[in-house]
Amino acid sequence: MFRYIFPGALLILMIMMLTGCASNSVDTPLNEGQSLEIGVIGDAPAIRERNISFTEMSFDDLKEGSVFPNTVDAVFIGKDYLSEAAEPEYAQVYKNAGVPFFFIESMKSYIPFVYKDLSYEEVLDMQSGTYITGYYQSGGKMQYWGYGLYNDKVNSVNIKDAYSRIFATIASLSP
Repeated sequence: MFRYIFPGALLILMIMMLTGCASNSVDTPLNEGQSLEIGVIGDAPAIRERNISFTEMSFDDLKEGSVFPNTVDAVFIGKDYLSEAAEPEYAQVYKNAGVPFFFIESMKSYIPFVYKDLSYEEVLDMQSGTYITGYYQSGGKMQYWGYGLYNDKVNSVNIKDAYSRIFATIASLSP
């Protein structure tokens, strides 16, 4: 009798484990199109794409504006630099640079970065499930994006998926 119950129970357990694993991550197609050069303040992310290059940047580079838009297609600003990125002197940079900015792990949306009167700490956290916030302004047209993680699970597969979606967005903005 146990001989017939045990294999069935083992099969059910294996299906439950596989279903549980599948619900924690998603693996979407790679962005294998246009090559992109991304400026990074902070650490460059681990990604799946081979056609993406990263250039280390500083806030002084943002102030000078010499890197836009001829040398980078977008700028990523890491979690540890968000408070500094929201300082009033950078608000006009984000609006006039002509490239999109992505604020990694910002819980504040794009608001503290483009409004001079608000500090990063003053803006309430958004409960939207957004892992990365993007902002782009070209002329009078402004766009912003929120990139979440599959099932709000922080793991390397889901994070790499978010970056793949960001690369597709950046490529769609290029002429």
